[in-house]
Amino acid sequence: MKCMMSVDGKHIRRVDDVKAAELYHEGWRYIAKSIWKKMVRDVETKTETKPKPKTKSNKLSKSQKRHLRKSNK
Repeated sequence: MKCMMSVDGKHIRRVDDVKAAELYHEGWRYIAKSIWKKMVRDVETKTETKPKPKTKSNKLSKSQKRHLRKSNK
């Protein structure tokens, strides 16, 4: 597998070796895989995740229980 960039730099593709040779003769150039990761792969996988609403529990922590016991005495 090879990473290729078009002459104008608008298109970046990851192709097999045979297709890469064809594209090279058409004017495309080889680029590093890290560039492909930054420009193509990571951009496509980013999706906005909604933060989960926090649910409050009515349970008391150990320290809160201890303070309640002390104040009741």
